Amino acid sequence: MVKGALKIHSQNILPIIKKWLYSEKEIFIRELVSNACDALLKVKILQEKGQCLEDGEELRIDIHLDDKTIVISDTGLGMTAEEVEKYIAQIAFSGAEEFVALYEKDKDQIIGHFGLGFYSSYMVADLVDIDTLSYKVGSEGAFWSCDGSTEYDMETSSRKARGTSITLHVGTEHKEMLDKAHFKKLLLQYCQFMPFPIYLEGECINKKEPLWIKSALDCQAEEYKDFFKTLYPNDLEPLFWVHLNVDYPFNLKGILYFPRLTAGHNFKDKQIYLFCNRVFVSDGAAELLPEYLSILKGALDSPDLPLNVSRSMLQTDKTVRQLGAHISRKVVERLVVFYEQEKEGYLEAWPHIEIIIKLGVLQDEKFAEKAESLLVWKTSKGSWVSLKEYQERFGDKIFYASDSHVSSELLELFHAKGKEILLSESAIDGSLFSYLENKASLHFQRLDGALDEMLLDNDREKTLLDDKGQTFGARLGLFAKEKLGRSDLQIEVKSLASDSLPGFVLINEQERRMRDYMALHQAEKAHHFKPQKTLVLNTNSPLIQSLDSLDSKDPLLAKEILEQVFYLSLLSQKELQGEEVGVFVKQQSMLLEKLTSRL
Repeated sequence: MVKGALKIHSQNILPIIKKWLYSEKEIFIRELVSNACDALLKVKILQEKGQCLEDGEELRIDIHLDDKTIVISDTGLGMTAEEVEKYIAQIAFSGAEEFVALYEKDKDQIIGHFGLGFYSSYMVADLVDIDTLSYKVGSEGAFWSCDGSTEYDMETSSRKARGTSITLHVGTEHKEMLDKAHFKKLLLQYCQFMPFPIYLEGECINKKEPLWIKSALDCQAEEYKDFFKTLYPNDLEPLFWVHLNVDYPFNLKGILYFPRLTAGHNFKDKQIYLFCNRVFVSDGAAELLPEYLSILKGALDSPDLPLNVSRSMLQTDKTVRQLGAHISRKVVERLVVFYEQEKEGYLEAWPHIEIIIKLGVLQDEKFAEKAESLLVWKTSKGSWVSLKEYQERFGDKIFYASDSHVSSELLELFHAKGKEILLSESAIDGSLFSYLENKASLHFQRLDGALDEMLLDNDREKTLLDDKGQTFGARLGLFAKEKLGRSDLQIEVKSLASDSLPGFVLINEQERRMRDYMALHQAEKAHHFKPQKTLVLNTNSPLIQSLDSLDSKDPLLAKEILEQVFYLSLLSQKELQGEEVGVFVKQQSMLLEKLTSRL
């Protein structure tokens, strides 16, 4: 057996870091400022333990720009020459790890982990200098300089103040980094909520504390709204929010806002800012939050986020799944409180939160356990009801219509029987109804999805036989089949409870739902799916009754009127589509011309 050691060519390390480790060159700002924050935090911890002299020096970070360099200075821990050799000259050796080993309970505050962040400076710099002085009594300053090759220079520094200054000699192809306005924008993006003051040319750029570090009990509504404005300066005021503060089995803090949805809202926009120890990581949380919560906005901060080496994205693992499940639970708990304690406000917010709740019920069993009771619909009489309330008032068969204008005559028939109709305006309601039917003893039926008994008036059924032994209904059915001549259309003749309704079109409930589902998920195939249609003609309608005698006088006119009854039924039920629209308009014009010519 032969044993060996891996051989690493150090001259290849920096090019790999520059090209592959970091996706954006400006990430060096986050990394160097994060390192400075860690140095300041270590001083603070040591001072609290009496292990570092209290010299009255403000714990701060200062950044200065000129036409060639960026200088990032801190009043933190500083380093001896030996520590520079250990932590800077050895790539991927993190001083944070040693400090955490000594001060275990402070580990969640330390930002750095991998010891690679400093080398992101070579994304924009041709030469980097470090001038540092350790907090340790009697230390000498150290000056380190490297042009990104495998060689560096080290000498004694004359520095007198504790801390570190890093000077980046910016390459000519990265001169935009020396523009103050551009640099400030990047600082605000990555470092706005870091725990120590950051000054850019004397201006403090991180004055606002992240609200998530406060207890929810200590936060006022206006603070939440103001913080939302900080995160999203151009957005409308949020509806309400969830304040997260978890310390077991993981650490998680944050505030999630329910935004007001506006016309043209892009549901694919990145909404939530992710932070790790107050350091910006990403503006997307697709791996962390389930799809139904993707329209939420806000900020989440956790030292337990499993990040890749460049700290720019999440790595999916058990912790991510646990975090997502906990966030979902907190969101639905907040919704339950909102519903139970602020019912009026909940109903006003419903158009904005409906999609969250309905998708959550469909996609997440645990979310659905609590969220099903939060489902509400407006009725045809203008009231709001939950499914439980509807059942208590009207029974387990739940009637619905696509909106308040569909089949007004049908609505009147149901109203006359004391029924209210749910107004279903969401494209996902069909899938939701199927889910609820499978889970509970409910049955959802659209008004024109089946011929319900309450629509009929059997006492006025025309049973008188003609000389051919046919009832009026039987004769009318044969007449309609012949005149319309549509093999894809079934005909039923019924005695309806309303005289003003000539007829309407029935569409099988399950086939309609299938069509609606395909329209959402397989749009290119949906137009090929044709649910079975049935034209129901009303024997109590004066118009329908007149067709019998009209046919003997003017068969063509009788045919045209019947066709108009069919097309008007489709139109009133929003089922008139494609070529049928043109046919209807043309026939309508021809019929009107014919009728006016007889005046």
